[in-house]
Amino acid sequence: MSEIQKILQDIEELKKKLEVLIEKKDSNLLDPNILIASQDLDKAITNYLEFIREKF
Repeated sequence: MSEIQKILQDIEELKKKLEVLIEKKDSNLLDPNILIASQDLDKAITNYLEFIREKF
C-alpha cells in the first residue's frame, strides 16, 4: 500500500468513527469525544494536504 493510500484509508476510518460518535451522542457536537475525533480527522486531512503539496 502506498503512503497516499494509507493516508486516505486513515481519513476514511476517522470519518466513519466520527459519524458513529455523532450518531451515538445524538448529534451533540460539543461532546468531548466528538471534538477529539474531529480533531483527529482534521490532522489526517492536513497530513494528506501536506503530502500532496510535497509530491506535486
